[in-house]
Amino acid sequence: MRLTSDGSDAAAERQRPDGPRRVAVLSVHTSPLAQPGTGDAGGMNVYVLQTALQLARRGVEVEIFTRATSSADAPTVAVAPGVLVRNVVAGPFEGLDKYDLPTQLCAFTAGVLRAEATHEPGYYDVVHSHYWLSGQVGWLARDRWAVPLVHTAHTLAAVKNAALAEGDAPEPPLRAVGEQQVVDEADRLIVNTEHEAQQLVSLHHADRSRIDVVHPGVDLELFSPGDRRAARAVLGLPADEQVVAFVGRIQPLKAPDVLLRAAAKLPGLRVLVAGGPSGRGLEEPETLVRLADELGITDRVTFLPPQSRADLVNVYRAADLVAVPSYSESFGLVAIEAQACGTPVVAAAVGGLPVAVRDGVTGALVHGHDIDDWAAAIDDVLQRDPVALSRAAVAHADGFSWAHTVDALLDSYATAMTDYRARHARPPVRRSGRRFSMRRGVRA
Repeated sequence: MRLTSDGSDAAAERQRPDGPRRVAVLSVHTSPLAQPGTGDAGGMNVYVLQTALQLARRGVEVEIFTRATSSADAPTVAVAPGVLVRNVVAGPFEGLDKYDLPTQLCAFTAGVLRAEATHEPGYYDVVHSHYWLSGQVGWLARDRWAVPLVHTAHTLAAVKNAALAEGDAPEPPLRAVGEQQVVDEADRLIVNTEHEAQQLVSLHHADRSRIDVVHPGVDLELFSPGDRRAARAVLGLPADEQVVAFVGRIQPLKAPDVLLRAAAKLPGLRVLVAGGPSGRGLEEPETLVRLADELGITDRVTFLPPQSRADLVNVYRAADLVAVPSYSESFGLVAIEAQACGTPVVAAAVGGLPVAVRDGVTGALVHGHDIDDWAAAIDDVLQRDPVALSRAAVAHADGFSWAHTVDALLDSYATAMTDYRARHARPPVRRSGRRFSMRRGVRA
């Protein structure tokens, strides 16, 4: 069932009377307003913004704290009714990546606490931090504000380090230590899949009873099937060639080189790459262009800059299939977005991708990154009935929506609030005939 224009449906639209009125969302290292597909912006940005918009439609106010990266950033940006982004000044505006940001956490935390201090106690009901850097700030805010901390890691250092691409650098030990601290301190942990929950338990000894599995969603109004020829005309692609697309940040972790090498073994296949350099890819931003030249396929590789959400639809619709060859992926929003547009997916069998893609039904999963295996998988999917694949892909994607994601988030928030109050309940004390609340010494 397709959703209504506001991204919801009657079955999914639920209210939680015991849930939050206002949520503070922390996203230190990347803004939800940044363009996904370049720098550190990716699926997490989409997740933070889309869940905030859905929460606001439920009557829950959301304030998102992120680090300002330009002097032109307004201190606050009203994204939509009920959704406010606060750009916190912490460190230089430019020249810092996420590996430099631990040195700026004190300044960022001060900005977050200062914003809350302008309100009456109890202004926020829940803190939801995204990525370990935000979790460090959320841990302090939780203690200061006396509200529960809900944390989503999105990726884990130990998982990424266990599946490094050739030439990629491991995550620093500081991150692994920071992640363990946040896991130990968070009141509830949100993961994308059951597999990720098991990783938190095995790698960080997390309490399974504090973990909630919440699948990310897709905007089913925006990402929908459409005319392939029209999409190709917009992108300047030939109408009669088979096209495989890669969408995302150009960095070793995402493995776009695997796709190019596989395509070189498939004569006549055109590759469409939409994204910008990120992470270690910033060190050699022209690597893919040179690789295409070395492989002798420059004339059948089209490079596009990162696309807006609206323009990204044309990329998915134009492709015969989308490839997601990542070495590590907590879920893989690209895979769900592509399938919502009716485009099958060939993906690495890592992380959450086996949940995002139905192997043999909506595409194929590839174990490992052997180039021959990838070439064979892509060729096999391209030989199948495209109509049957497209229908199955749309039906599978229909099971994921941001409304359903927010249903589960609200359940997690409500549980966190209930458990937190139960753990911190204290009887009132009486002094001089007046009653005081133990919370921050405020008169009741």
